[in-house]
Amino acid sequence: MDHHHHQQQHHQYDEGENDYRHQEDDWDRDLLLDPAWEKQQRKTFTAWCNSHLRKAGTQIENIEEDFRDGLKLMLLLEVISGERLAKPERGKMRVHKISNVNKALNFIASKGVKLVSIGAEEIVDGNAKMTLGMIWTIILRFAIQDISVEETSAKEGLLLWCQRKTAPYKNVNIQNFHISWKDGLGFCALIHRHRPELIDYGKLRKDDPMTNLNTAFDVAEKYLDIPKMLDAEDIVGTARPDEKAIMTYVSSFYHAFSGAQKAETAANRICKVLAVNQENEQLMEDYEKLASDLLEWIRRTIPWLENRVPENTMQAMQQKLEDFRDYRRLHKPPKVQEKCQLEINFNTLQTKLRLSNRPAFMPSEGKMVSDISNAWGSLEGAEKGYEEWLLNEIRRLERLDHLAEKFRQKAAIHEAWTNGKEEMLQRKDYETASLSDIKALLKKHEAFESDLAAHQDRVEQIAAIAQELNELEYYDSPSVNARCQQICDQWDSLGVLTQKRSEALQRTEKLLETIDQLYLEFAKRAAPFNNWMEGAMEDLQDTFIVHTIEEIQGLSTAHEQFKATLPEADKERQAILGIHNEIAKIVQTYHVNMAGTNPYTTINPQEINAKWDKVRQLVPQRDQALIEEHARQQNNERLRRQFANQANVIGPWIQTKMEEIGRISIEMHGTLEDQLTHLRQYEKSIVNYKPKIDQLEGDHQLIQEALIFDNKHTNYTMEHIRVGWEQLLTTIARTINEIENQILTRDAKGISQEQMNEFRASFNHFDRDHSGTLGAEEFKACLISLGFDIGNDAQKRTGMMDAEDFRACLISMGYNMGEAEFARIMSIVDPNRLGLITFQAFIDFMSRETADTDTADQVMASFKVLAGDKNYILADELRRELPPDQAEYCIARMTPYTGPDAVPGALDYMSFSTALYGESDL
Repeated sequence: MDHHHHQQQHHQYDEGENDYRHQEDDWDRDLLLDPAWEKQQRKTFTAWCNSHLRKAGTQIENIEEDFRDGLKLMLLLEVISGERLAKPERGKMRVHKISNVNKALNFIASKGVKLVSIGAEEIVDGNAKMTLGMIWTIILRFAIQDISVEETSAKEGLLLWCQRKTAPYKNVNIQNFHISWKDGLGFCALIHRHRPELIDYGKLRKDDPMTNLNTAFDVAEKYLDIPKMLDAEDIVGTARPDEKAIMTYVSSFYHAFSGAQKAETAANRICKVLAVNQENEQLMEDYEKLASDLLEWIRRTIPWLENRVPENTMQAMQQKLEDFRDYRRLHKPPKVQEKCQLEINFNTLQTKLRLSNRPAFMPSEGKMVSDISNAWGSLEGAEKGYEEWLLNEIRRLERLDHLAEKFRQKAAIHEAWTNGKEEMLQRKDYETASLSDIKALLKKHEAFESDLAAHQDRVEQIAAIAQELNELEYYDSPSVNARCQQICDQWDSLGVLTQKRSEALQRTEKLLETIDQLYLEFAKRAAPFNNWMEGAMEDLQDTFIVHTIEEIQGLSTAHEQFKATLPEADKERQAILGIHNEIAKIVQTYHVNMAGTNPYTTINPQEINAKWDKVRQLVPQRDQALIEEHARQQNNERLRRQFANQANVIGPWIQTKMEEIGRISIEMHGTLEDQLTHLRQYEKSIVNYKPKIDQLEGDHQLIQEALIFDNKHTNYTMEHIRVGWEQLLTTIARTINEIENQILTRDAKGISQEQMNEFRASFNHFDRDHSGTLGAEEFKACLISLGFDIGNDAQKRTGMMDAEDFRACLISMGYNMGEAEFARIMSIVDPNRLGLITFQAFIDFMSRETADTDTADQVMASFKVLAGDKNYILADELRRELPPDQAEYCIARMTPYTGPDAVPGALDYMSFSTALYGESDL
C-alpha cells in the first residue's frame, strides 16, 4: 500500500477522535500500519471485544469478517454502553448489513465521536484497516476517554496512573505506551501493586522479558479476568510494540483495578474523620508522657546538682565538671526544648479541641503547665553556684595533684636510681678479685660515693614535699608518708652499706698488695731454683756413653761436686716454700678468697717439692750407675788387652804364611809334584792353627757383647783377621788346585815341564802386581811374548793395545787375527767378563792352542760320515753306529731337521755339533 493511501486510511478512522481529544494529534501516524503492529492490533482488539461480548454469550473469531453484518457490532456497543440500540435488520442481504452497521456508527456518533470517512460499506466489505480503525475509536471512547487523573484525561491520564502505581518499583520506568512495557516488569508491577499475593515480584529479572510478560498475562487472565490480548513473543520480537494495542491492554488493567480505587476513596474519607480524633488523643498522650518524663528528669537531676561533697582526685573532680558541662551542653538544651514544646503542644491541642467542638484538655494531677514551670525553677536554683564550687575544688586538687605528681616523679627517679644499689653494695665480688680488679672496684666505688652525695638533695626535697602534702590534708597522705619513710630508710641503709664496702675494698687491697709482693718474690726465686732442679734432673738422668776408665772417673768427680751443692739448694727450697706458707697464712687469717693462682709464675710448691724429691731420688741412682759403669770399663779394658795379645800374634802369622805360599807358586822350584807336596804341608800347618782363630773369635764375641768399639792395644780387628784367614785358606786351596790342574793339563796335552815353566815365567812376568791374575792389557802382552799376534787392526778397533806391540807381533809371527778372533779368545779366558785372566785360564787356553784337539767342524764331519753324506741323520742310524747311551743322548738333544731335503724323522746333527762347543768355543 503506498504512502498516500496509508495517510488516507489513517485519516478516515482518526478523524473522530480529533474532535474530542486534540492531544492525540501528535501520535505517530506514519508508523501506524506497520505489519507487526497490525497483527498486534488485530489480536488485542479481538481479545478486547471478546471480553465484552462474552457477557452477551458470544464472541468473534475474525475481526473484519465477524463485524460485517453489523449484528455483533451493535451487540458490542450495547454491552459496553449498557444502552439499547435500534432494532437490527435480520436479513442477509448487503443492504441489511449496511443498515445495521450504520445504526452502530450513528450510536457512536451520538456519544460525541465524529466519524469522518468511516463508511458502512468498507466495514461490510471486510476492509481490515477500516474495521481496526473503527474498533480503536470505540475503545478510545468507551474504555479510555473517561480515565481522569489529576485533571488530565485519556492517554496522559492513563500514563500518569501507570507512573503513580509503578513509582515504588525502582527497575520500572513508564514513559510511553510502547518500549516502556517491553521487559514486562511494568505489567507485573501493576498487578503486584494491587494484588501482591499474585506475583513474587522479587524473583523477576529485567533481562528475562519473556518470563515477565508471560507471568503478567497468565496471572491477569487467571485472577483478574483480563483476556490475553498479546503474546509475549509479539512484544519482545518487535523493536517498538504497537501503542494502541498496549494502551488497550493497559486500560483493561485500569478498569480491573478501578473498583479497588473507589473503595480506597471511600476509606480515605472515613480515615480523615478518624484521624482528627486519633491526632487529638495522641497529642493528649504525648503531653502526659512528655510532662511525666520532664518532671522525672528534673526530680533526678536536682539532688545531683545539690551534692557538694568533693572528690579525692583531680580526675574525679574534672569528670564532675565534664559531666556538668555535658549537662549544660547536651542534656539540658533538649529538656528546655521539651518544656517549650510541651507548652506549644498544650496550646495547639486546646485550640484544635475548641475548633472541633470538643471539651478542653485537663492534664493529670501535678502535670499542669504551672507545675512544670515551678519544677524548672527549682532546677535552675540548684544549678546556681555548682559550677563555681566545682572550679574552686579543682583548683585546690590541682595544687595537691601537682605536689603529689612532683613527689611521685622525684620518688620514682630516686627509686629507679637506688634499684639494685643495695645488692651491688652487698656484693662480695672483692673476695674473688685480683689486685688489678680491686683497684678498679675502688675507683668505681669512689665514683659511686660521689653519685650518692649528689642524691642527698633529692631525698631532702622528697621529704619536704611529703610534709607539705600532710599539711594540705592530701587524701592519699598515708601512702605518700609510707613511700617517703621507705626512701629515707633505704637512704640510711645505702650510707651504711657504702661505708662497709669502702672499708672492705681498702682492707682487701692491702692484703692483696702484700700477697702480690710475696707472689713476686716467690716467682723471682722459684724460677731459677726450678730451672736448677730441672737441669739437675736432666744431668742426673742423662745417659752417658764412656769408653775409657778416665772418662768415667771424670763423670764421678763431677757428680761428687754436684752432691756437695745439695745442702745449699735445700736451704733455698725451704726459703721459697716459706714465702708460700706466708701467703697461705695471710689467706687463712684474713679469709681472703684467692681467685686464681700466682700471676708471675706457673710454678707451685707441690711442683718444687716433687722435683726436689725426684732430684734426691736420682742422686743415689746416679751413684749406682757410675759405680756399675766404672766396673764395666775395667772389664772392657781387660777384654781389650786379652784380644790384642792374641791378635798381635795371629795377624803377622797369617801375613807370613800368605807370602810363603806366594813364593812357592811363583818360584817354580822342582817339578809340579814337588810343589804340590810342599803346599800340602803348608795346608796342614794352617788347619792346625784354627783353634787359635776360634779362641780369638770367642774373645771378639765378648768385646762385641760389651759394645767395645775401639782397641788402642792392637791395629788388628777381627774383621782383618777373618779376611786374612779366609784369604789364606782360599789361597792355599786355590794354589794346590792350580798345581793339580797344571799336572792334569800337562799330562792331557803332552806339555813338557819346560813349556809349563815357560808359561809360568811369562805369566809371572806380566803379573806385575803379584795378584796371581792378569788384566786384559797384561794378558795381551803375555800372549805377544809367547809369540801370539793379536792383529794390527785390533789396536784401531779396541784401543786396548799399543800400536807398536801389535806391529812387533805382526812382524815376528806373520800371524794375523782380527777383532772377532781376539774377542773369541777373551770369551774363553774371561767368561765372566771380569777383565782378569788367571794363570789356570791362561794355561787352559795355551794348551788348547798348542795341542791337537777336536773341534765342532770335526764332530760335524764325523756325523756326516755316519749319515752317509746327508745333511740330516735318522735315529735308527745313530742307534746302529753308536753305543746305546751315546745314541739316546744324541736323539734326546737333536732338534728336527727342517731343510729342503728333509724327510720324516730327520734330525739336525749340524746344530747339535755346534751346540756341543757353543758354550766354550763361541
